Parts: sequence; structure tokens; C-alpha cells
Amino acid sequence: MEYALALAVAYFVGSVDFGVIVPKLMGIDIYSEGSGNPGTSNVFRTLGKKAAGLVLAGDLLKGVGAVWAGAMIAGAPFAYWSAVAAVIGHSFPVWHRFKGGKGVATGLGGALFLQPLVGAFAALVWIAIVLKTKTASVASLIGIGILLPGFALRDVRGEQLVATGLLVTIIYIRHAPNIKRMLAGGENTLEAG
Repeated sequence: MEYALALAVAYFVGSVDFGVIVPKLMGIDIYSEGSGNPGTSNVFRTLGKKAAGLVLAGDLLKGVGAVWAGAMIAGAPFAYWSAVAAVIGHSFPVWHRFKGGKGVATGLGGALFLQPLVGAFAALVWIAIVLKTKTASVASLIGIGILLPGFALRDVRGEQLVATGLLVTIIYIRHAPNIKRMLAGGENTLEAG
């Protein structure tokens, strides 16, 4: 019973989409702006650094909070599955017509709770690549891609490593359109509107 409760709590926390809430507070429907994606990158391109910073912070913190709640409800080993549920909630939020973001910040927030050194390293790599390339999707794929081998190096094994692999896979699948654009040489960059 506690496992189902931990997953439900993580999903519903993950469903709180700051990429929708922050723009709405500024009078903007983010679904009708830019790429239409309610993520940090589109908010940055549409509303600038301050709004994007609020979205990024909110999504990171909800990842931390969802995984913390999962650990409190069902124990630390099960918290890895709570991270997956939070990313699913972010990607398919019940509160926002199941139209969510790609789960990168939420996944990194969960990673920061589960394995702080690996999560921090992945976040720093993400920041460095964004600053160098101005392409959030490249940074996201590399930063999130660090989690699986990084967790394995920190002796994460068994179902916790399977959960981490699922989290990474979900985020990669959510980036399929970005990957197609990258391969075609036309991926969006971070240029504030």
C-alpha cells in the first residue's frame, strides 16, 4: 500500500507544472507561445531569464520534494521509483490536460536527492553545455545521460538502477522531436524573446 501511495504522491507533485504556472501568472498561455512546450527553454525564449529561472527552480525542487516524499512513505530504496513517477507526472500532468514538459529539471531534482554528487555533476554539465552551445536539448540529453553510469559508479544496483534507466529512457523519448531536429541540423537554440 505504501508503494502505491508513494508513486501517487510523486506523480501528483510532478504534475504541478511551473512551466505553465509561472507564465500564467504573467498573463501568458505558454502552450500557444514559441514551441508550445511548457518547459524552461520555451519559457526562457518567450519570457526571459527571470521567468525561466523560476520555472527551473520550481521543477528542480518538485523533483527533490517528490523523491523525498517517496522515501518518507515507502523507504529510501523505493524513492528511485518515485523519481520516475515524478517525471511521468511532469511529462503528463493531470492538472494541465496531460500536456507537460520533458522532465529534465524534475529528473535532475530527483537525482540531487538520490545521489547528490552525481545529480550535482549532471546539473553542472547541463549548465556548462547550455552556456557553451545555447542548445538546451543537447545539454539535457548529455546531463540526463550521465545519471545511469554515474549511479552505477556509486554502487546503485538492482531495481534502483532499473528505475534510473527508465527515468533516463522516458526523458530521451520526450526529446525525440529534438533529436530529429538535431539530426536535420535545425534544433532550436536559447535566444530570449
